[in-house]
Parts: sequence; structure tokens; C-alpha cells
Amino acid sequence: MTTTLPTTHTEAARSGTARGAAPARRRRPVDWSAPGVYLVALLVVTASVAPVAYVWIGGFRTTPDINADPAGWPNPWSFESYLTVLTSTRFWGSVFSSSLVGLGTTLGVVILGVMAAFVIARYSFRGRGVIYALFAAGLMFPLTVAALPLSVLLRDLGLQGSFLGLIIPQVAFALPTTIIILVPFLRAIPAELEEAAVIDGATRIGFFWRILLPLSSPGLVTVGVLAFIGSWNAYLLPLLVLAAGGMPQELWTLPLGVQQFSTQYSADTGAVLAYTSLSMLPALAFFLAAEKRIVGGLTGAVKG
Repeated sequence: MTTTLPTTHTEAARSGTARGAAPARRRRPVDWSAPGVYLVALLVVTASVAPVAYVWIGGFRTTPDINADPAGWPNPWSFESYLTVLTSTRFWGSVFSSSLVGLGTTLGVVILGVMAAFVIARYSFRGRGVIYALFAAGLMFPLTVAALPLSVLLRDLGLQGSFLGLIIPQVAFALPTTIIILVPFLRAIPAELEEAAVIDGATRIGFFWRILLPLSSPGLVTVGVLAFIGSWNAYLLPLLVLAAGGMPQELWTLPLGVQQFSTQYSADTGAVLAYTSLSMLPALAFFLAAEKRIVGGLTGAVKG
């Protein structure tokens, strides 16, 4: 004879959990290390922002005021240094050169990078891993090693002292980073989308233009912004190609313009600080405008 035992509350709770009832949430212990993390983050942000803020505020001070109290506050606020820079034709010539070179470099990096990354990520062929490894090795290739042979090559090609002679090497040196970011991003796009597009009659080129490019827009924005900022802040390549190639000083890029301006107006510290702050403003604004896209693109690349 079998005896039926009554169901206990514990068994009922277990059966309820097994049927999909949500278990009770446990309270997480207080993480006392968080204040230390915030303190370190605050120190890092302060160390990064303080020099930039000093340059910007220093542009509103006169040179005698800076010499009397280098760490002081503007008293009175003077706009003369900024007006001197903004009315200088050499400054706007440098802005034009940096913008032209930056946009040309960005277009070259994005177009060539996404095409190469598409082949490496979506095609299976012999030597694919070797090609990807070569691009990865390009990250460890310093520009200083290639300075002399690059100058000789550009001189032989007749590109020394031209904007094209500066854009092409900058695109080449930015491609490894672009490939490393885009290949995992494009590889993470499901193959089912490509199969469905092929069934609907789309070619691989059609899939590339209509489906893959819109889906990979965060990654493209990321590599584009990184290429633009790298070009805007570049100093060694413009020095080798433009300054050493005979380009007029009025058409030097902004990093070279800052160096030339600081030499010419070495006695006017306020004007030098104003020129420096205005030179970094476009790149900083461009970076802040695309900050969320950059984070999304890097997150997609890591997940891929």
C-alpha cells in the first residue's frame, strides 16, 4: 500500500521556480572600491583637461599678464590675441590645408579600408590569414623608420611638396588600424543576410552596397573619425612632405603652422596660446560630435 505524502512549502516553492517563477533577487554587497575608482578617474580627467583649459584661458591674457603671473586668471579678459590669429591669412591657409588633407585621408582610409576588410572578412581563400597578419604587423611599423625611404620615393615620383604626396602615405599608415577594426565588425554580420540577398537576386557587390555598408556605418564612422583626427594632428609626415618639399608656409598644415607661428611670435605668448587653442578646436568638436558612434563602432568590433 502506497502512502501519499503531503506537499511541503519547500517543494511547492521549488516547483514554482521550475515552472518559471523568478527567484528572489539577492542584494548586492556595497562595493567600497567605487569611490577609489571615481577618484582615479577624476585625477585622469583633470590631468587631461587642465593643460587644454590653460591654453584656452591663456589666449585671453596679455603677454605681460602671463609673464607676471603664469598661473593667474585673465585680468582683464583680452580678445586681442584671438583677433590677431583670426585675421591672419596664414592661419586660414593652414586651416584650408589641414581640412583638405584630413578629408582626403579620411575618404581614402574609409573606401580602401572597407573594401579590403570586406574581402578578408567575407571571402575564404588561400592566404587570407597571412594578409590579415600583415595588416596587423603594420601597427608595429613606426613612421620614423620609413621617413628616409618615403622621402626618396616621393621625390622620385614627383609628389614631394604636394598634398597628394601627404595624403597617400597617411592613408597607408592608417589602413592597419582600419582593417583591425573593420574585419571583426564585418565578420559579425550574419551570413543569413547575404544568403537571403543572393536568393532575392542580389550580387555580392549589391549586398556590399545595399546591406553591408548601412549595417557597418558605426564602424565606418569610427575609422573615419580616427583617420581625420590622426591626419589633423600629424606633424612628422607634413614636415617631411610639405615643409621639406618646398610648400609655401601659408599652406602648411596647422601643426606646422603652430610651430612656425610660435617661432615668429615667440615674444607674444598670448597669441601663441590663442593660435594653439584655435588649431585644436575643429578636431575636438569633430570628435565630440561623433563620440557615440565611435564607442558603438569599437564595441561592435570587440564583439565581432
